[in-house]
Amino acid sequence: MAIVRPFKAIRPQKGYEDKVISLPYDVMNREEAARMAEGNPYSFLHICRSEIDMPEQENAYDRSVYEKARDNIADNLAKGVFMTEEKPALYIYREIMDGRVQTGIVCCVAVDEYQNNTIKKHEFTRVEKEQDRINHFDVCDANTEPVFLTYRDDKRIRAITDGFAAGHEPVYDVTASDDIRHILWVVDDDDVIANISGLFAEIPALYIADGHHRSASACKVGLKRRDENPDYSGDEEFNFFMAAVFPDNDLKIFDYNRVVKDLNGCSAGEFLEKLCAAGFTVEDMGEDIYSPEGKHVFAMYLDGKWYKLTAEARIIPDHVIDSLDVSILQNNVLEPLLGISDPRTDKRIDFVGGIRGLNELKRRADSDMKVAFAVYPVDVEELLKVADNDMVMPPKSTWFEPKLGSGLFMHSLK
Repeated sequence: MAIVRPFKAIRPQKGYEDKVISLPYDVMNREEAARMAEGNPYSFLHICRSEIDMPEQENAYDRSVYEKARDNIADNLAKGVFMTEEKPALYIYREIMDGRVQTGIVCCVAVDEYQNNTIKKHEFTRVEKEQDRINHFDVCDANTEPVFLTYRDDKRIRAITDGFAAGHEPVYDVTASDDIRHILWVVDDDDVIANISGLFAEIPALYIADGHHRSASACKVGLKRRDENPDYSGDEEFNFFMAAVFPDNDLKIFDYNRVVKDLNGCSAGEFLEKLCAAGFTVEDMGEDIYSPEGKHVFAMYLDGKWYKLTAEARIIPDHVIDSLDVSILQNNVLEPLLGISDPRTDKRIDFVGGIRGLNELKRRADSDMKVAFAVYPVDVEELLKVADNDMVMPPKSTWFEPKLGSGLFMHSLK
């Protein structure tokens, strides 16, 4: 079963939502966050990236940074910028990007279900990134940003959410700086909450789409609170963490592309020959941008030209992980030909989210890099299949858009 629980959200007072909403904490660096929040004291970046309010020499992971975030939450509550919901509620959350709609439920999910793998994972996490959000959630005494979850679509849940949204006024309808429209409805009707929760109880699993570090950190904060409160009943808020849960059919994964610093000692001609020997059909596509049109087809930009690389059947394994295009590229090109054995740590490789477009690959290869590779996007079913098999996707496999807005809801652990 999947536990979906209402909670009393801390959220902006009506009229502040367009000033508060921000991009998630992990899609920009400190300088970009400071620039985005400049002139806007209400921006949620003052909470999720509170180092922008500290002296520049301050370590972004110093405890004082997390205390600043906590103080900014308290200050906004005191000033009436934020409010706390009077009774536990679920929230219908709709995002619209370029006409594409995804509609989900903002709720709390269970630490225990993260622990027992009812909430399934598909990525490894890094200790230092986990620790950052552990400190942030713990000091703030709140889950400040939701985890992005998905599930296999259930028409009954969709009927309830679409019906409720059609029959009620949203509390927020705001278009953020990136032109993503965010619409939120408060569901505080006990019968509707019970219906939604009951249907989710029949869902066998939830899947982390985006936010592996946030979910791991939220879980560890919950376990820490249990250690600090050995007589806990299991119903306390720290036993749950905040999530936005969307049906898989609504989601879109963009490509996650690669740029590499050099050809590992090869000339361009030698590298093209090695690609053919490695199991690719190589076609010169000229100077116009070429985008892969299907699985096992790659685009490469090198020395002012685009190439179509088609993987031959002999290098496409019958394996849930190794047959992914990011794996085929890593196992047949990046490691054996370019010497990149660990893309997580190798400084010669960088990653470019597909939302930036293929022009960004060209720009990088023409400036600070040498060669760029574009992959066909992973589809959601592939991700679910990996998670169902308790496997882990290669690093930088998926880029979801739209991102969840930050600041429209927080979950108090008290």
